[in-house]
Amino acid sequence: MGKKLFIAEKPSVAQEFAKVLKLGGRRGDGFIESEDAIVTWCVGHLVTMSYPEVYDPAYAKWAFETLPFVPEQFLYEVIPNVKKQFETVRGLLTRPDVESIYVCTDSGREGEYIYRLVDQMAKVPADKKKYRVWIDSQTEDEIQRGIREAKPLSEYDNLSASAYLRAKEDYLMGINFSRALSLKYGGWLNDSVESKKWTSVSVGRVMTCVLGMVVTREWEMRKFVKTPFYRVIGSFAPKEDGIADGANVSMDMFDGEWKVSEDSRYFQSPKLYKENGFKDEETAKELIQSLTSSTSGKEAVIEKIEKKKEKKNPPLLFNLAELQNLSSKLFKISPDETLQIVQELYEKKLVTYPRTDARVLSSAVAKEITKNLKGLQGYEMALPYLRDIAERKSFLGLEKTRYVDDKKITDHYAIIPTGQGLGAIKSLQPTAEKMYEVIVRRFLSIFYPPAEYQKVNVVLTMGNPVQEHIYTERFFTSAKVLVEDGFLPVSQYSFTKKKKEMTSTDKDSEEGEESVTNAEALRKILPHLKKGMQVQVGDMNIKEGETSPPKRYNSGSMILAMENAGQLIEDEELRAMIKGSGIGTSATRAEILKKLVNISYLDLNKKTQIITPTLKGELVCGIVRYSIPAMLSPKLTASWEKGLGGVSEGDISEKEYMDKLTGFVRLQVGKVKETNNMSQLRSYYNMAKEYYSGKKTKKETK
Repeated sequence: MGKKLFIAEKPSVAQEFAKVLKLGGRRGDGFIESEDAIVTWCVGHLVTMSYPEVYDPAYAKWAFETLPFVPEQFLYEVIPNVKKQFETVRGLLTRPDVESIYVCTDSGREGEYIYRLVDQMAKVPADKKKYRVWIDSQTEDEIQRGIREAKPLSEYDNLSASAYLRAKEDYLMGINFSRALSLKYGGWLNDSVESKKWTSVSVGRVMTCVLGMVVTREWEMRKFVKTPFYRVIGSFAPKEDGIADGANVSMDMFDGEWKVSEDSRYFQSPKLYKENGFKDEETAKELIQSLTSSTSGKEAVIEKIEKKKEKKNPPLLFNLAELQNLSSKLFKISPDETLQIVQELYEKKLVTYPRTDARVLSSAVAKEITKNLKGLQGYEMALPYLRDIAERKSFLGLEKTRYVDDKKITDHYAIIPTGQGLGAIKSLQPTAEKMYEVIVRRFLSIFYPPAEYQKVNVVLTMGNPVQEHIYTERFFTSAKVLVEDGFLPVSQYSFTKKKKEMTSTDKDSEEGEESVTNAEALRKILPHLKKGMQVQVGDMNIKEGETSPPKRYNSGSMILAMENAGQLIEDEELRAMIKGSGIGTSATRAEILKKLVNISYLDLNKKTQIITPTLKGELVCGIVRYSIPAMLSPKLTASWEKGLGGVSEGDISEKEYMDKLTGFVRLQVGKVKETNNMSQLRSYYNMAKEYYSGKKTKKETK
């Protein structure tokens, strides 16, 4: 009987497989072997795509004559600094006594690609049996399940095809567009930024789109002109004679905001700023004067009272993007740092696979969720909540909730604690320990009921006599009072100290306190307010405001915008409804952002995590904008990613996708060759340069 060979992506993962398989045999150089099994590993990528000059030395020189570069057959080569491990793996894959191969690389497109390249370069004999091990955590039970349920590798051929196409796409766009734009505009770029060392115009399918998003936001901010507006706020209280005898009620005033309505004097007036303000302060004063100068100016009438209960569900579970977004706010760390930390938690068996886009669980996991809950009993923070969950038996029927949906899972389910490896918590750095708490709290929250609020809306009317006509002006007030806290206590992080930081994972606790002054006043008098009741009017004031410019992206909001194809959607319910792929993948987004910072196209403030473009980044964006504008379109970039998903699912053929890709590359390179946009670029540069010169002057003055 032949041996089984298990090949992992990293040495640390291979060690876990060796422990589970109980391999007590000899340790070789780059592998562990027993009588019936061998475990070996890659060290990330062992094989890569060859540069153009490998095809022909003539391609070493960048020239328009050699573009577009679209080879009929792509060449690959072993990465020089890992050649030794490749030879070890190749030798094991082709050993005569190895009968079956178990592919245990990371369960996703990139992990699939890593092994397939090795298999291709090693020329593994066709008679070897090949199986794919697909796991969601590195716990012993999960590894055993993955091996036990391993499927023939051929079932993942579509995933492999999409992985190859993704690499070819990045390769063709990167090489062709970077060379073409560098040949045409590279000299101008280097002169413009006064670069001491010549650098090329670096272009990529995803990174150029992200750069464009940041630069576009920056230009929106610079062009923004603040617009002042003026709101009218009145204060109101029930009249004493309108309250039932014996009622001991504080006469606290509550505020109401004027808004235009159809029978208002200002309905459809050009003086309005939106529905609740005026463009000029004089108009606001005019309204107050008109209301308070009449005999009825000291009274208002309650026209409508609406009371309704609102529920806020616990948020969906974490995917990587959601965790990266929250970590940028809580810990002020970059998406790349978040990925490193959660990867460490994964390798220590504390959490499930981190590179996931899903925010729900599979039905299979939901049926065995008590294993995760029981395992967390050794985690002190979770213990009181676990007892509560056990008493409520709220773990029953989890598969029927919105937190479980097989249709919303592609490769992996959401990031949750495994309930294992708790001994490793003591070895974690402080930020990693806090991140683990955040993940645990988000997980425990789904076993709790929604938070419930009592929302009250009150509409008051006042007569506005103008000459012989009496208009009706309306004031609106509302309050939101927390009635049942539901999941909110679970989501209060123990590591926050300031009250303003004591926030739930989706800001629900803040929402409960935002209008507490008005809420307290309304809560006291609410039982005594009735439709048609007259109330006394206190002071009327003008509150000046101004429009706000668009906000810069921070590292977390950028990841969310990438996930949602360029749309920065803060509301988690809306994000959950968006279908289709975003820009990049959960596994690559952090690396893309990091690369843009490393090549000095973007600046990332480590303290605030705010992202801004550099002058060089802006000029590169300008070059692309006037040459290959399609590269800046989030929707188009997302459509490429969605197409790769179609290949993975077997809906789109490999040839169909490749034909579209090569056609796009040829068309865009042709356009670059034929057009010259120096006049637009010079104008673009002058505007950008003026901003950065002013920025520099301010710095010097300080």
